[in-house]
Amino acid sequence: MAKLKLGPLPDDKPVKVTVELPASLHRDLVAYAAILARQSGQPDIEPSRLIVPMLERFIATDREFSKAKRNNPAQR
Repeated sequence: MAKLKLGPLPDDKPVKVTVELPASLHRDLVAYAAILARQSGQPDIEPSRLIVPMLERFIATDREFSKAKRNNPAQR
């Protein structure tokens, strides 16, 4: 089985987020949540709980964003 980029999600109080997603992205989030739950041995994961860790990981690994942020202290 392929190793996913996200690991087990921390058990913290969820925050409600309202966002409009294309249906295809929602289907992918549902599938990702199911695979992640199966791989990590966690119970079913609400797909909306994936959004924050995915965005955090995306931002943390975006080299151009990191460089721009370092070079522009006003953006911090």
